[in-house]
Amino acid sequence: MKTMLGFFMLISCQAFALLGQAKQQTESVTIAFYNLENLFDYEDDPKTFDDDRTPHGKDLWTKLKYTRKLANMASVIRDIGPKHENSPPVIIGVCEIENRRVVNDLIKTEALAPYRYDFVHFDSPDRRGIDVALLYRKDQFRPIESKKIAVFIYDRETPARRIFTRDQLLVYGLLENEPIYVLVNHWPSRSSGEESSAYRRHAAAKVTKRVKDSIMDRDPKAKIIIMGDFNDNPDDLSIKEVLNTCSKINDLTPKSLYNPMANLYNLGYGSLAFNDRWFLFDQILVTKSLINSQDGQWRMFKSGIYNPPYLQQPYGPYRNYPFRSVQNGRFTGGYSDHFPAYIQLMRRRPNALVTPLLPR
Repeated sequence: MKTMLGFFMLISCQAFALLGQAKQQTESVTIAFYNLENLFDYEDDPKTFDDDRTPHGKDLWTKLKYTRKLANMASVIRDIGPKHENSPPVIIGVCEIENRRVVNDLIKTEALAPYRYDFVHFDSPDRRGIDVALLYRKDQFRPIESKKIAVFIYDRETPARRIFTRDQLLVYGLLENEPIYVLVNHWPSRSSGEESSAYRRHAAAKVTKRVKDSIMDRDPKAKIIIMGDFNDNPDDLSIKEVLNTCSKINDLTPKSLYNPMANLYNLGYGSLAFNDRWFLFDQILVTKSLINSQDGQWRMFKSGIYNPPYLQQPYGPYRNYPFRSVQNGRFTGGYSDHFPAYIQLMRRRPNALVTPLLPR
């Protein structure tokens, strides 16, 4: 009995040693997307429809509430990722931000300042004045080129009338010296109805596809991450057919996209809820090169929805929904009406052996 016990203890010690060695031989980073639910400052911009988020508007949006909202958003961004990771996302796309000022205020909060974030942002023609942006940690990601890409959509009933929406943001840079593209999206909403507004998201999807294809025409092995609040689920036509996504690695083609969020959606996960139904609008898609990377390069090995209890509505009819910051015109002290989505990339350090990380 003592001999057997000693044998099992020896095997256990060896297993723990191998696990510790594997952890030392690889490194990982988190990449995320988060809809910040109307992160507006408290001053009126006469050029946009931001009146609700002013001291005299419907939300009675004051400097105190703005500061609290910033702190809440920053604390979530700092924490996004698996529990065992103690490092905030290296790259995070955000949407529903009013302007450059709010992003600058965000990265200077107490929660984020130690991580030396910077950001890429352009103003969009959206009527409410909301934009997308990309935050990144300067010690790990270096942007080389960035540009905004206009999305031209015209009303079906009045074809001459343009429907202004958010520009898409493309950033090319080096993630720990490895080239990578990130495309941040916030497609048109379903506010006028899912079916009646679907053509708008199809138009946005075609822009996204055109950008992705143009990159891959120049470099078929380009590593591209497409993220955003698409206002569509993984099984909707804009995602499934227009962007040509798949949820199984073996189905990937050189021009298709892998959508890990589709598997989460099929398991019942969502990033927002409405009328007792979960939706997964917040998604992160990757090209084949981020699945079948060469040894020692970044490749995707995990995805998730960050939804800890503190981000969930604690009581009432919306219990377990995302704990939003404003409900019926009242500041709740909450966070956002969306949960963040994230993926993790891993690569082998020199002279380390890594087994496949994704199921075939």
